[in-house]
Amino acid sequence: MNWDWEKLKEQQQRMGGGKSPQMDEIFNKFKGFKFPGKIPGGSLIILLILLIIFGSSTFYTVGVDEVGVVQRFGKYVRTTQPGLNFKLPIGVEKVTKVKIRRVFKEEFGEGPSRFETRTQFGGEDVRSMALMLTGDLNVAVVPWIVQYRIKDPYNYLFKVQNAQRLLVDMSEATMRLVVGDRSINEVITKRDEIAVEARELLQKELDEAQSGIHVVTVEMKRTNVPVPVQPSFNEVNQAVQEKEQLIYQAKEDYNKAIPAARGQADRTIKAAEGYALDRVNRAKGDAARFAAVYKEYINAKDVTKRRLYLETLQELFPKLGPKYIVDQDQKNLLPLLNLTKPLGESK
Repeated sequence: MNWDWEKLKEQQQRMGGGKSPQMDEIFNKFKGFKFPGKIPGGSLIILLILLIIFGSSTFYTVGVDEVGVVQRFGKYVRTTQPGLNFKLPIGVEKVTKVKIRRVFKEEFGEGPSRFETRTQFGGEDVRSMALMLTGDLNVAVVPWIVQYRIKDPYNYLFKVQNAQRLLVDMSEATMRLVVGDRSINEVITKRDEIAVEARELLQKELDEAQSGIHVVTVEMKRTNVPVPVQPSFNEVNQAVQEKEQLIYQAKEDYNKAIPAARGQADRTIKAAEGYALDRVNRAKGDAARFAAVYKEYINAKDVTKRRLYLETLQELFPKLGPKYIVDQDQKNLLPLLNLTKPLGESK
């Protein structure tokens, strides 16, 4: 409920410089009241002090970013909105102001601890909450920030004994649950995803506990491993990078060698297919030619036989080199051959 400042101004003018109608009625009653006998001066001063305390304890102001929760003899009776409000005197009603528009912040893993006692999960302070075990059994330092505001003052004050302590414990439990489901590399590289999941889970748990708290955001800071194991962790990361580099290089060589081998295989197959087609065609041509010759041989055996003989001699004679043809009745070849000349020069 927003305060109507014009009505407040008119009310203050009617009140005559800040006096309320209730206070005017009280003063008028005391003005007309006559004390029996004479009152000592000290008692009168005490009476005036009591009247001032009574008047000051009946009015209170609520800021624009807060509300007032009124308790009567310890029991909740109402929630007042920003502005000037009235309550019963001190000892009867009590006002607790709750800032519902301010965004509060809790830091985990960095900064001083707000809690001196041990946390529910064994940490000496908030810094120790950052040490967490990941899903692959590695230890990680996971600092984070939770920003929240109070959405229900009644639940915040009366449903939970210590809402801030509950928020701290729930935040730690939620973050450990989310981090425990992921590997160390995912915790380091996927901080935004972890923060969103942790905020949703934390809000669900706080709503079930009726804490009256609304989680605005969960922010993951830089995640790393503990200092004593950082050298070993860096060596592991370097080995993983070298492994990835070797795998990439092997894949590159594979992509170069396999297509070349497949191309060579395709060329060999095509050459074999061409050679096979050529041999088949040649064989078919030779068979057709032989069939044609055989057909002619059947028609004229003597002529065909003589023609084949002459064609064979015509093909073979050029390959035989020097040739000497003599009469079969010749008895002596010496007069005809000049044995001193090279074989290629004699004819």
